[in-house]
Amino acid sequence: MAPIFTDPELSRYTDTPFPRYRYLPFVAGIPHPRRDPAGHSYAQEEEYLAGFAADDWRGCQAYLYGIDLFNHGYWWEAHEALETVWLAAGQETLTGHFVQGLIQVAAAQLKRFIGEERGARLLTESGIRKLLVAKGVYLGIEIAPLIAEVERCLRQGHGEYPRIRLIF
Repeated sequence: MAPIFTDPELSRYTDTPFPRYRYLPFVAGIPHPRRDPAGHSYAQEEEYLAGFAADDWRGCQAYLYGIDLFNHGYWWEAHEALETVWLAAGQETLTGHFVQGLIQVAAAQLKRFIGEERGARLLTESGIRKLLVAKGVYLGIEIAPLIAEVERCLRQGHGEYPRIRLIF
């Protein structure tokens, strides 16, 4: 069960290997990545960033890997990677709010994928509100087209899933 993406030719931003499976909560037979000894991230130390400012995005592996994970349907894992960035940015900063919006949009895609439409809609709305704290291009993301694509995918149902194209 693999997602279909709106931009199938999009390149990766890191060489970091993907986990051996996508975590899908409440799906039988898929171990929780951190709590289950069979999980792909079991007993691994969580990444820590001392800080993250908006100008840091091009060189921040946690951020770029989070985008890679999002773009390849590892939405739970993207949430984990981007949470590291969110905490480093400061949760109440403009950058923190924006990254939290990306986290919520990732969680919304996961909800869509497992068929939780109400949760997907609520997370999409909340995520978009947080993305709108910035204008134009922020953290390498052209905001308006991303929001339009996220909204279109939500309206269409279980078809395609958005990707995030970074502008370097």
